[in-house]
Amino acid sequence: MTQASSSTSNPPVRVRFCPAPSGWLHVGSVRAALYNWLHARHHGGVFVFRIEDTDASRATEESMRSMMEALEWIGLTWDEGPVLSDGAITDRGGHGPYRQSARGELYAAVARRLRDAGHTYPDYRTPEELEAWRERQRAGGDGGPPVVKAAQFAHDDAEAERLRREGRSASTRLRTPADGEVVVTDLVRGEVRFAWEAVSDPVIVRSDGSCTYPLANAVDDVAQGISLVCRGEDLLSVTPRQVLIHQLLLTDGLIDDALAEVGLPARDPSWGPPKQFAHLPIVVGPDRRKLSKRHGSVAVQEFRRQGFLPEALRNYLALLGWGPADGRERLTDAEMIAEFDLADVGRSPAAFDVDKLSAFNGERIRQLDVDELTTRLLAHLDGTDGAEAVITSPAGDEDAAVVRRLAPLVQERMQRLDEIRDYARPFLADGVELDQASVTKVFTKAGAVEAIESAAEVLAECPWTVEGIEAALRSLPERLGIGFGKVAQPVRVATTGSSVSPPLFESLEVIGRERTLARLAAALPEARRAREGA
Repeated sequence: MTQASSSTSNPPVRVRFCPAPSGWLHVGSVRAALYNWLHARHHGGVFVFRIEDTDASRATEESMRSMMEALEWIGLTWDEGPVLSDGAITDRGGHGPYRQSARGELYAAVARRLRDAGHTYPDYRTPEELEAWRERQRAGGDGGPPVVKAAQFAHDDAEAERLRREGRSASTRLRTPADGEVVVTDLVRGEVRFAWEAVSDPVIVRSDGSCTYPLANAVDDVAQGISLVCRGEDLLSVTPRQVLIHQLLLTDGLIDDALAEVGLPARDPSWGPPKQFAHLPIVVGPDRRKLSKRHGSVAVQEFRRQGFLPEALRNYLALLGWGPADGRERLTDAEMIAEFDLADVGRSPAAFDVDKLSAFNGERIRQLDVDELTTRLLAHLDGTDGAEAVITSPAGDEDAAVVRRLAPLVQERMQRLDEIRDYARPFLADGVELDQASVTKVFTKAGAVEAIESAAEVLAECPWTVEGIEAALRSLPERLGIGFGKVAQPVRVATTGSSVSPPLFESLEVIGRERTLARLAAALPEARRAREGA
């Protein structure tokens, strides 16, 4: 058995990203979404976003909304699927609903038709009985691997009636062929063959009547015209069963009759089953182990809160398994779309290195013009991008003006937007809290007290420009008989709270004369105590 071909020679490319809303959006999942998006844009096709929430015990509304917001933030705009509009979730596109929890009647209609056509059988075994059978198979007691097939699992009519009288409820399994093979065209792995004798009959309807992933996923792929399935390699093993369902759905118009029965949009007659697959290698950490929380952040929402730019994250994730032929790494969206080809994706696990991502991000920050950088810094400071707000939202004119003046001072130093929180604190607050490590390091040295006292004198009278401030402070080393560093560092700590800050003269100009003099005065007793205790 092989995959069926489409009924037309060149149907439009349609791909989908269909996460289960049961947690945060993992960067590995976003990489799969990105590859689908790039493939669709490269071919002028359609990118469908679908929510696979048939498992009610795990799916949450909060997770679904969070995933939608994360995809929107990273810039993977979808052509069809659920969208947030004024807080409500609505559908965009003509082949919805795009939440599987709203498509239960369709799955039930399909399952009934598969049963009536003899493609399924009931299984009354309890989970405990099934696991015990599997253990016996693994131990070699009955011979052979634990592969579920109708020949050994289907109940005869008498046994099924007895089990029903016992009050048991049955799950529904799909009959898979006992022999032969299925051949799948995989753009990443080439031609992949599966022997049917090694494929278990999957449960397509649970004993409580709810539909399972293998059926729902296959039904929606056919009903929504998905032409290529691009997903993680962990789902490679389910592919032969889904290929079988794809074929059964198109036999004698089964899917079309089911759609008409439940009143859902008809399938475009030019759509066949998915013709190709692309199973992507897993994403691992620098230690080559599967990426998890032990490697730090793995959720795209957390990268947003940390101040990574969406365009930097898109660029970096695209390179986790793929790259243009000339080896370039810094790519625009237009360049990625023009050159992306799933056939060029490697088969080896791709290592996610947050240090490399940070370097990408820093470069992108330095490429922003000051106005754009200011806008993004304000979004981080006022909590618009999900971080904890440290200024009012939306930012007031005064805060915005301070950040606008600060942005070019810190742009060359930053790798992530969240670094602005420490940089901006002394510029946005009336006073500062002195970092005790900086106090110990700087105020205990000879000349620190005198530097603060003298700086206050000259800064009270000088022109309040970068040039005037610099001239005033550079006049002090000769008067005090110390190097300029021993003048600058005590002033820096006193006015910004830390021994590390943006350029000093520019910083003081932004802080302003009044606040600068007040901070020098407030720091002087602390400097004297530190010097006396040294």
